[in-house]
Amino acid sequence: MLGFFLCYNILDIGYYLQIRSFPFGKMQKLLNSRGIFRSDIKHWNIDTLHREFSSLHNGSSSGADSDASPVCDTTNQACTRIKDVRPVVDEVCRILGSGSWGHAVEDGLSSLDQKHQPELVNGVLKRLENVKLAMNYFRWVEKKTGQVHNGGAYDALLMVMARNKGFGDMEQILEEMSLAGCDLSNDSCIELVTTCINSRLFREAFNLIQIMRKYGYRPAFSAYTKLIGALAAAHESDLALSLFHQMQEIGYEVNVPLFTTVICAVARDGRVDAALSLLDEMKNKSFTADIVLYNVCIDCFGKVGKVHIAWKFFHEIKTQGLVPDDVTYTSMIGVLWKANRCNEAVDLFEQMEVNRKVPCAYAYNTMIMGYGSAGKFDEAYRLLERQKEKGVIPSVIAYNSILTCLRKKENLNEALRIFEEMKTDAKPNLQTYNIVVDMLCRAGRVEAVYKLLDAMEGAKLFPDVITVNIMIDRLCKAQKLTEACQIFKSLREKHITPNDFTYCSLIEGLGRHSKVDEAYDLFEEMIDAGHNPNVVVYTSLIRNFFKCGRKEDAHKVYKEMTRKGCPPDLTLLNTYMDCVFKVGETERGRALFEEIKSRGFTPDVQSYSILIHGLVKSGFARETYEKFYAMKEQGLVLDTRAYNAVIDGFCKSGKVNKAYQLLEEMKAKGHPPTVVTYGSVVDGLAKIDRLDEAYMLFEEAKSRGVELNVVVYSSIIDGFGKAGRVDEAYLVMEELMQKGLIPNIYTWNCLLDALVKAEEVTEALVIFQQMKDWKCPPNNVTYSILINGLCKIRKFNKAFVFWQEMQKKGIKPNLITYTTMISGLAKVGNVSEAYALFEKFKLKGGVPDSACYNAIIEGLSNVGKAMDGYVIFEETRLKGCSINTKSCVVLLDALQKAECLQQAAIVGAVLGEMAKSRHASRLL
Repeated sequence: MLGFFLCYNILDIGYYLQIRSFPFGKMQKLLNSRGIFRSDIKHWNIDTLHREFSSLHNGSSSGADSDASPVCDTTNQACTRIKDVRPVVDEVCRILGSGSWGHAVEDGLSSLDQKHQPELVNGVLKRLENVKLAMNYFRWVEKKTGQVHNGGAYDALLMVMARNKGFGDMEQILEEMSLAGCDLSNDSCIELVTTCINSRLFREAFNLIQIMRKYGYRPAFSAYTKLIGALAAAHESDLALSLFHQMQEIGYEVNVPLFTTVICAVARDGRVDAALSLLDEMKNKSFTADIVLYNVCIDCFGKVGKVHIAWKFFHEIKTQGLVPDDVTYTSMIGVLWKANRCNEAVDLFEQMEVNRKVPCAYAYNTMIMGYGSAGKFDEAYRLLERQKEKGVIPSVIAYNSILTCLRKKENLNEALRIFEEMKTDAKPNLQTYNIVVDMLCRAGRVEAVYKLLDAMEGAKLFPDVITVNIMIDRLCKAQKLTEACQIFKSLREKHITPNDFTYCSLIEGLGRHSKVDEAYDLFEEMIDAGHNPNVVVYTSLIRNFFKCGRKEDAHKVYKEMTRKGCPPDLTLLNTYMDCVFKVGETERGRALFEEIKSRGFTPDVQSYSILIHGLVKSGFARETYEKFYAMKEQGLVLDTRAYNAVIDGFCKSGKVNKAYQLLEEMKAKGHPPTVVTYGSVVDGLAKIDRLDEAYMLFEEAKSRGVELNVVVYSSIIDGFGKAGRVDEAYLVMEELMQKGLIPNIYTWNCLLDALVKAEEVTEALVIFQQMKDWKCPPNNVTYSILINGLCKIRKFNKAFVFWQEMQKKGIKPNLITYTTMISGLAKVGNVSEAYALFEKFKLKGGVPDSACYNAIIEGLSNVGKAMDGYVIFEETRLKGCSINTKSCVVLLDALQKAECLQQAAIVGAVLGEMAKSRHASRLL
C-alpha cells in the first residue's frame, strides 16, 4: 500500500485526475491566458491530455506491461526516474546560469533530449534563487510543452518568490493555481507566511492570507497561529484580532494559549473593552482560564493603568481553584509599584514571603526596582541584605535595577559605589557596564569612560553597538562632540558596525553644534553604507539647516526625502512648519499645515500651536479665533504651549477679554500659567490702558512664584509711561534691577519715552547716561526719542549734537528721527541744513511724511524762499500727503510778498477748499 501511494505521489497522478475532471472551458481560458492553447492544435481535448499524461508517466499508453504486481514495478520506475532526472536538473541549472535570459538560453534548453517533465521542472525550480529567472523558466516550460504546471511546480515557484520577497506577483500565481485546480499545500502556505514574518513584513503576510482566501484556499492552522503571535509581538492588535476571528469563521478550533496571545495583544495596546470581550467569548466557549492567562491579564491590564482590573484577576485566581505562582505575585507587585501604590506592593510581597524558605529572585528584583524608582534606596539595600541572609546571593539583575534607578536620579557617585560593591556578589555584565558608561558620558567624564572600557576588556566583555550608541549620543548631548567623533572613527578598529541609531545620534550632534556640512557628509556616508535614513535623521537635518540660516538646503533635504520615498511623520511636518514660520515664510507654513491633513495625519495640539504662533508673529493675529475653535471642534485638549499661543494671538488681535478668560480656564484645568502666559496678557492689558488690571496680574504672577523676565517688566513700564504715570514706571524699573535682571534696550527706551512725554527731558538725559553705564548701547529708537524731546523744548542745537553722535556710531536714523530733526532745524531757522537733510533723506529712499513736508514748507516760507516752498507744496499734494492750514497761510503770505501771484492764487484756492471741508464736517 505504501508503494502505491509513493507511486502516485511521484508520478503526479493526482494532477492528472485534476486535469481529467477540470472543465474544458475553464482550461481553455487558462491555456489561452498563458499562450499555450494555440490555433495549430486542432484536436485538443481531454483524451489528448489523457494520452499525453499516460505517455509521460508510464512511457507507453498500451497495457502490454501489466503484470501481477504493477504497483511495485511502477514504484521502481518512479525511483529510477528520480535518479535519472538529477543530471538533467544540473544541466538545466547550468544553462540558466550561463547568462541573461534570451534566445541563447532558450536554445540551450530546447537542445536537451529530456522532456521537461514535472519532476524536472520541480527539481529546477527548487534549485533556483533568482525569482525573475525562475519565472522566465516557468513560463517557457508552459509555452514549450503546451501544458499547465502541476501543484508541485507552483509550490516551488512560490517558495522562490518567498525567499526573494517577491510578493508582488503572488496574487497572480495563486489565481492561476486556483483556475488550474491545484491545491496549495500546508507546507507552502506556512513557509510563505513564515518568510514574511522573518522579514518583519507583517502586513504583507496578513494580505497574503487574505489573497489565499480570495481564491478559495484554506490557509494552514499554523500559518494563522504564527502570524497572530508575530502581530501581537509587533503591537498590531487589530490585525491579530481580525485573523483570530477569521480562522474561527473557516472552521478552525482555537485554544486557551491562542486566546491568551490575542488578549495580551489588545490589552497591551490599551484596548480594555476588546480584551474583556475576548474573555467573555472564551467563557462562552466553556474554556477554563489557566494561571498563564491570569498572569498575562494582570500584567497587561496593569501596564495600561487598569490596576482595579488587575486586582480583580488576582483575587479571582483563588476562587477558580488555582494557586497564584511566583509570576502572579511578581506581576501584581510590579503593577502596584507602577501605580505608586507602594504600601500595597510591600504588603503583597510580605504575604508572598510568608512560610517561604527560598526567596523568589524575580519578586525581589521587582521590589528593588520599585524602591529604587521611588527613591527609597535604603529599603532597596536592605532587601539585598535580606536575600543574603536567606542564603541567596543577589543577582546581577538586582544590582542593574538599582543602577538603572540611580541613573534616573542622576546620582553618579552612588552608582559608582554600588558598581564597585556589587563585584563581591555578582559579576557585572554588559548591561551593567552600559549603564555606568551612560552616566559617565552624561557627566562628561571621558577619561573615566575609557578606563571603564579597559576594565570591560579585562573582564572579557567587549563594547557592542549599544555601548557605542550610548557613548556617542550622551557625549554629543554633553557638548563633547570631538570625543564622540573619535569614538565613531574608531569603530572599524573594534570591528563594530554602526547602525541607524549610531548615525542618527552623531548627525544630530554635529547639526546641534552648527556643523551641518559634516552632518550632511555623514548622512551621505550612511546611505553609502547601505542604511536607509529614517524620518528622525531627516528631521534633524532640516531643523539644523534652518538653525544655521540655510533654509534652501533644508528645503532640498525635504524634497530629497520625499523623492526617496521616505514618508514624513507628524513630528517632522510640525518641526518643518515651525522652522519656516520662524524664517518668515508664512505661506509655506500654511501650506505645510494643509499638507499634514492631505497626508492623512490629524493635526495635533502642537500643529495648531505652531500655526497660531507663526501667524501671530507674521501679523495675522486675527486668524487666532478661527484656529482656536478648529482645535475645540477637533476635540483637542490644549497643553500649556497651545494656551500660550492662543492667548498671545487673542491679545495681539485686541481680544484681551477672551485671552483673560483662557488664562482662567488654563488655571482651572491644572495648567499653571508660565511667564509667557502672564507676559502676553499683561502686555495686552497695558496696551489698552487697563493698567490696574495689568498690574494686579503682574503681582499675581509674582505671588505664584513665576519668575518674571525683563519682557514682562518692560510691558508694565511702557504701560505706566504711556499713561503718564512716570513715578510708577520708575518704581517698576527699580524693582527690576533689585531682582538682578538687566534692562534691555526696549526697557530703557520705554522709560525714556515716558520721561520725554512728561517733558522731563533733563531726567531723560540722566537715564540715557545711566543706560550707557549699564553697557546697553542705544539704538535709532533711543536717539529718536531724545532728539524729539530736545526739539520739543526747543533745544535744537543739543538735538543736532545727538544727531551727529548717531551718525558717527553708524546708526541709521529712522523716519521719526529724520522727521523730528528736519522739523526742529526748520523751526529754529536752520532751513538750509533742514532742506539738505530733507533731500538726503529722499535720496536714501526715505518717504517723508506730512509733518516733514509741512515743516520744510514753513521753514522755507519763513526765510523768504517762497518759490522753493511752493515746489515742496506741489510735491506734497502729488504724494497725497495732507497740508495743514498753518503751512498754507505761511506759504501764501510769503508768495504774496514775493509777488508770485499765480502760485499764491493756487495756494489760496486750496485754503478755500480746506475751509469749506471743515464747515461741511461741522454741519454733519
